[in-house]
Amino acid sequence: MNSLLHKKISDAVLKAYYDVYNQLGYGFLEKVYQNAMYLELKSLGYTVEAQKQIKVYFKNQLVGEYYADIVIEEKIIIEIKACELLMSVHIAQLMNYLKATEVEVGLLLNFGEEPEFKRIIYTNDRKKNLKNQ
Repeated sequence: MNSLLHKKISDAVLKAYYDVYNQLGYGFLEKVYQNAMYLELKSLGYTVEAQKQIKVYFKNQLVGEYYADIVIEEKIIIEIKACELLMSVHIAQLMNYLKATEVEVGLLLNFGEEPEFKRIIYTNDRKKNLKNQ
C-alpha cells in the first residue's frame, strides 16, 4: 500500500487540530479556531496562509473567487467548521476548492461538540481527465 499523499503534513495538521480542540473546546466561531490553527501550524515551522484567495474559472473566464481558511505548504487546503455535524455540503465545498486549484489534499476540520474531520484527495491527474472530457 502506498503511503498517503502528504501524510507528514496531514499528521501534523491533525495533531494541531486535536491540540487546539482539547485546549479551546467547542462553541467558538470558526474564525477563533482558524486563528488558533494558524498560530499552531506556524509554531511548528510550516508555511501557512490564512484566507488565501483562490480564483475560480469556467471556460477560461473568471467566474468567482473564494478564500480558503488555511493553506499549508501549498499542499493542503484546510476548511474549518464549527457546527453540530459535518454534512455532504461541507465535503462538496472542499472538493470544489480542490477542483479549482492544483492542491490535491483537503482536510475538513469540525470544531463541534465532538471533534470530527474528513480527509479528501482529488489528484491533479483526475482534474486533467475531467477537463479533457
